[in-house]
Amino acid sequence: GTIAAKCVESADGQTGYAVELNSETVFVAKTPKCGEVADSVLEDAVKAEASSVDEVLAAASGDATVKEAVEEAAALFGEHVKVGQFAKVAGPHVEIYAHKKSAEMPPSIVAMIATDEAGAAVAHEAALQISAMGAQWLTREDVPADVVESERRVATEKSLAEGKPEKIVPKIVEGRLNAFYKENVLLEQSYVKDPSKTVGDLFKEVGGAALAFARVEVGKGEAE
Repeated sequence: GTIAAKCVESADGQTGYAVELNSETVFVAKTPKCGEVADSVLEDAVKAEASSVDEVLAAASGDATVKEAVEEAAALFGEHVKVGQFAKVAGPHVEIYAHKKSAEMPPSIVAMIATDEAGAAVAHEAALQISAMGAQWLTREDVPADVVESERRVATEKSLAEGKPEKIVPKIVEGRLNAFYKENVLLEQSYVKDPSKTVGDLFKEVGGAALAFARVEVGKGEAE
């Protein structure tokens, strides 16, 4: 598959859109026509100001809908083609980074981050970080309570299985939870270009803030 992405001016600043178009074979994904279809779907999604895959599919595409246009493309390619993941972020500034795993292939990872005006100074570096390190949440407060509870339970069971004294298990569990946050929370990740600081430190240095981010990788959707 491939990913089409773009940033557009909006009432509150900028909005970034990313749409994944999946095919069955690499051969089709590499064709210019597949890229054209993905770009067309993206443009239709932007015009409709879509906020979900369902809204993308229902968006107008010429005299038809995006869903019908993609089905028509699938018939042309002779294999199943579908809209996969969709992402949208908005803020005063939006940065988009598209990563190609090889020169002959279309982008396979797109990272988008929305920041305030001051944060725009380090937005590109943050987008590179998102692409490379695959954070799942912006802050630890964004991690769902059930995920935290599951991580806490696993860490407790592991500590007890290792024979750690019960009185120090809570401290060990907190340490393991912090390690989980450091791996999965963007602002707590070590900055890849300088591990002595975190991504959060990057924003503090310029007096800026990260507001939201998204990462789309070909073939990594929930249903794939």
